[in-house]
Amino acid sequence: MAYAVIKTGGKQYRVQQGDKFDVEKLDAAVDSEVQFDVLLVGEGDSVKIGTPTVAGATVTAKVLDQFRGPKGVAFKFKRRKGFHKTKGFRRSLTKLEVTSIVG
Repeated sequence: MAYAVIKTGGKQYRVQQGDKFDVEKLDAAVDSEVQFDVLLVGEGDSVKIGTPTVAGATVTAKVLDQFRGPKGVAFKFKRRKGFHKTKGFRRSLTKLEVTSIVG
């Protein structure tokens, strides 16, 4: 089965056809298609590595959902000073499903 490495949101992901995964929020509507450039594509023993991307290779994914991730906490303190600060956050995420790998 073919696999590819793509980059989005400052992170790299190894994906195969049918994979579902979460990425940093993409500006795309639900049920739309997005395409990514491929850094590496492989099938069996053959692997193509891009410089920086593989020419003619793309990964197409369907947007399943736009949502916010679990709550996280950023906590700062300075010892012996009585200083502490708590701030919560939730990342905006996009759930994708890989529909095809070309290349």
